[in-house]
Amino acid sequence: MAVFILKRLFMMAATMVVASALLFALMEFTPGNVASKTLGPYATQEQKDILYEKLQLNDPLLVRYFRWVGVLAGVMQDPLQDPELKLGFEDPRGDQYFGNFGYSAKYKLPVNDVMWRKLGNTLTLAGIAFGIIVPLSLIFGVLSGMREGSLLDRALSYTGITLTSVPEFASAVFLIAIFVLWLGWLPGTANMQFFDQWSWASQMVLPVAVLVLYDFGYVARMVRGSMVEVMTRPYIRTAILKGLPYRTVIMKHALRNALIAPFTVILLQIPFLITGVVVTETVFGYPGFGRMLLESASFGDVTMVEAATLIAVFIAVATQLLGDIGYMYINPRIRFT
Repeated sequence: MAVFILKRLFMMAATMVVASALLFALMEFTPGNVASKTLGPYATQEQKDILYEKLQLNDPLLVRYFRWVGVLAGVMQDPLQDPELKLGFEDPRGDQYFGNFGYSAKYKLPVNDVMWRKLGNTLTLAGIAFGIIVPLSLIFGVLSGMREGSLLDRALSYTGITLTSVPEFASAVFLIAIFVLWLGWLPGTANMQFFDQWSWASQMVLPVAVLVLYDFGYVARMVRGSMVEVMTRPYIRTAILKGLPYRTVIMKHALRNALIAPFTVILLQIPFLITGVVVTETVFGYPGFGRMLLESASFGDVTMVEAATLIAVFIAVATQLLGDIGYMYINPRIRFT
């Protein structure tokens, strides 16, 4: 098992290196030089020229990539914080530390001061939604899969297809029209600020509801399909013919095997709920990671886009690693492959 995990960690590190190299090259070849994109659209030409020379942007691309990685890893000092440049870029952590993503041109703050706060907000939203989606999907998916063709099974199939087909912005507008404009029960925004009328919990209801409605149908149908397949296996029929209680057959024989396939699907919802909720966060004005990435890209804040993309890639590969480890525990057969 240790060898298995080490292999996965090596692949994870290799993926991050390749992703960082591709991201750096992509940002380098976008219109405009790096100095202009780093300082933002409102910098003077003199500032851009000074920074261009300071960053040694005439060097080959590979040299500049390793220099960027050196600053990110804390091996080299951040040239942007050089007092001679008079840019006003100051990081309370210093100019040389691990995880130095640079300075945001849009927010006029170190990237770490903005990005981790936004990511924390998204983790809160995603955690609540994930905590609702998984139990509901497992319960309804298993119950409908136990009795294929029943009323519950048909209802779940129709409901799941319908909910998954409705885009997030459409369900968000629909819920706002009902619970905000018509009934007046909930606020139409979720900007994480406290008001006399609306609490923090009430602001979270609609964004969470949109994510649950969109994701529940897909995950539940995956669980249902796996459960239907398991219930037709010979060992299930044998257990029933031997006279075992139906509850025992489901809990001890069917359920564990039925969760093998959906396990990966469930874990894949984590990257989606963290990095793929741009629409939901934008509609409700939620100060999250996805909305920050969208606004930074629109503004041209290359430093923030690079940092956020690397974090998104890390979340994806880390989730895959957890999925591989968990899958190994659920399905012991792959430990010997």
